Order: sequence, then structure tokens, then C-alpha cells
Amino acid sequence: MLEFRTQGYNGYSVKYSPFFDSRIAVAASANFGLVGNGRVYVLGLTENGIVADKWFDTQDSLFDTAWSEAHENQLLTAGGDGSVKLFDITLAEFPVQSWQEHGREVFAVHWNLVSKDTFLSSSWDGTVKIWSPNAPASLTTLPTHSCTYSAAFSPHSPSILSCVSSDSHLRIFDLRTPASASNHLTLSIPIHTPPKPRMGAAASVGIPPAEALTHDWNKYRETILATAGVDRVIRTFDIRAPGAGPIAVLPGHEYAVRRISWSPHLSDILLSASYDMTCRVWTDGSAMGVGSVQQENMLDDPMVHGGGREMGRMGRHTEFVTGVDWCMFGAEGWCASTGWDERVLVWDCRAIMQ
Repeated sequence: MLEFRTQGYNGYSVKYSPFFDSRIAVAASANFGLVGNGRVYVLGLTENGIVADKWFDTQDSLFDTAWSEAHENQLLTAGGDGSVKLFDITLAEFPVQSWQEHGREVFAVHWNLVSKDTFLSSSWDGTVKIWSPNAPASLTTLPTHSCTYSAAFSPHSPSILSCVSSDSHLRIFDLRTPASASNHLTLSIPIHTPPKPRMGAAASVGIPPAEALTHDWNKYRETILATAGVDRVIRTFDIRAPGAGPIAVLPGHEYAVRRISWSPHLSDILLSASYDMTCRVWTDGSAMGVGSVQQENMLDDPMVHGGGREMGRMGRHTEFVTGVDWCMFGAEGWCASTGWDERVLVWDCRAIMQ
């Protein structure tokens, strides 16, 4: 396990470069993001450990970062002052572009993985905005009417994007549809709808809605997404059947789940980071037949649905874990995490999986 200290700055987000397996970006904030400056680090993984190749300071907290999919040296930041900034790590300390349209903190930025000429941001102001790095103003604004913590383009389509919000809904937008009164909204799925009962089982009791803090698209199954948040439970959904409720329910974290990420290598594996100071590896059960392990999971914990289970946990952080990401290169399993303990850890989740 490799470690880097973000001295004086509490980590919020960590992202591997899509171009280099040895380059990581970390968005961090002074004073836990409550007040003060932000800093985005560009870290290099070397034979001598993790080194800071570059960093940029901002006047307000940073809550997320995303690498450009079109330019290997550029990355985005999401600011507590409502700004979205684009930095080039080959240039001086100032951003090459800055946008200031959001009325509240920006909590997520994400680059379009397919067309690669647009990116998005989501904010506590109840909007998701679509941008071009070459345009001075946003291209489209999508209202959610709710504090929106996480937004992402589908890795399978340049026109489909999703978000989760404080009103406990997963929303799907399709930019190909007419804007009209729906503002491209095609689906709004209540996350806390109980799953359909299994054969012979009693119907599930509805769970009070709680804020959804994070979600991610499955990299291999284009209609599957996972969500998580304040209620500590990870759920997966199939947008082909929005009224069916979650297809898998994975309880286990002791406090809110702050970030989840599907594996870029395996279709059933996802990674989570939580305020309980752990990162955990899960299978959603989709790669298993209805065998003994799946049956036992369903019987052992009545909250489990879909046959998934926790496969291991990493407990080396000593404060809230707020960011986690997979390395897309090399052997499957390498990942990075960051948290409020001012640490970035790079580790192999295969060492903890059972």
C-alpha cells in the first residue's frame, strides 16, 4: 500500500488519469470543506512512492475533480464558490478556463466518455449543467429542483446522463429528446421503493427516503446503475424496469456511503467509500447462479436482495473516506482512496477480497 499526505487539506475526490496508469488527481479542501482554500493535486506513482508533480490552489473548497478525456494534461475542479475550473498541468498556477454560473457549491464534475467534447457539473443549486471546454457559457441547464450531489454521463452513450439528489431520486436525461417541459428528463426513479418480493417472501416495508450522495454506471451492462447515500445502503437499478425497484440491495456500511465506483474490469464488482472510515468491495450477485452462497445471503440478512455480498474491506483510513477510484490499466484490482484524514492510499483490493 502506497500513501501520500495532503498536509493541511482534507481529501474529497480521487481520480486516475485515463491516459497514464501512474497519474492521479486529488481534490481537497482546507478545514474539511467548511471554510477556506481548496487544492487539487496531481500525483505521480513512482518507484520511490507517491510524489506531488503539481498542485493548484483555489480560493474556495474543492469537492470533485475529473480528468479531460480529450487532453491528457487537463483536469476539471468543482468549487465551493459555484465555479468550475479547467487546469492544464503544463502551465502556471492559474486555470486556463473558469465558469461561474452555479448559484451554490458544485459537488460533481464528469467528462463525457463517448463524445469527449463536453462535460457536466452538478450543484447544490438544483441543476446539472452541460459545458464545452471551448465555450464561455454552459450549453444546457437541466433542473432537478433538489440538491444534486452526483451526476455522470453514461459510458455507453454521448447523450444520456444521470444524477442523484437529496430528494432520493435517480434521474435519467436524454439530450436527444425534445427539451419541452420535461427538460430532457426521461426517467425519475424513487431510490427507496422497496424491491419486489421474492417468491414466497413477504412484501418489503418501504424505507423512509434519505439523501442520495453518489451513483455510478456499470461499465459493461449499459442499463445498470448503482446508488448509495445517507441510509448506508447500496442499491442497483435496471433502467429498463424503473418501476421494479432495486434489483440488488447491499447493506453493511455503518455510516453514510460517500462514493461508489463500478469496476472497469469486472461487471459485477463495485467499490465504496464511507463515513465509517472503510472502503469496501462488493459483488452485486449478477455473476452468480442461484447457488448456496446466494441462498445463504438471502436467509442471513433479510435486507439483502439480489444475492450480492461484501467481499472485503480496507480500514486503514482514520477519518471519513470521501473518494475512491479504480485504475483502468494493468491487473484488475488496483485502486486509490482519499479522505478527511489528509491521506491518499493506493492499494490492491484483491488482497482483501474473500
